Amino acid sequence: MAEEESKSPTPEEGNQEETQIVEAGKVSKWLTENGFEHDSLEPDHLGVEVLKVDREVLLPFCTALYAYGFNYLQCQAAYDTGPGGELVSMYHLAKVADNVTDPEEVRIKVFLPRDDARVPSVYWIWKGADWQERESYDMYGIVYEGHPNLKRILMPEDWVGYPLRKDYISPDFYELQDAY
Repeated sequence: MAEEESKSPTPEEGNQEETQIVEAGKVSKWLTENGFEHDSLEPDHLGVEVLKVDREVLLPFCTALYAYGFNYLQCQAAYDTGPGGELVSMYHLAKVADNVTDPEEVRIKVFLPRDDARVPSVYWIWKGADWQERESYDMYGIVYEGHPNLKRILMPEDWVGYPLRKDYISPDFYELQDAY
């Protein structure tokens, strides 16, 4: 019987990750033309353009989008990519004008290291971010720098930890203080 030779990948082949080329959308092209660095991610299941931006440039980036017509923050949310992974702060924006039945939409994602989860608050651009950023802070521990009232909104103020992080360990009990 002939032995089959197994070919092991070369170091170059083994270390390469598959990269998908994502065609830049309308908003991404406009931002690039105006000098705003970002990465285009794959559009979501509805075809909404998704852009990845660094936290250091989030405020000028969002200010430019507001000036471009994205005057409505439809949703600000956060999620955990997994234990030890990054936390993500996400912003879903829409252009809302009179007689618009199909507004243009874009989604912005900021990937944050778990041990330094802080990002500038967009409250001063879209006031609707107020409670949404507080919820992301409360559940994931993302600090929204510059937020006017960043404190817990769902959990008691003395709660330890962030319940929606995937590495969160639930306490055996929680003692209510001054409960009558």
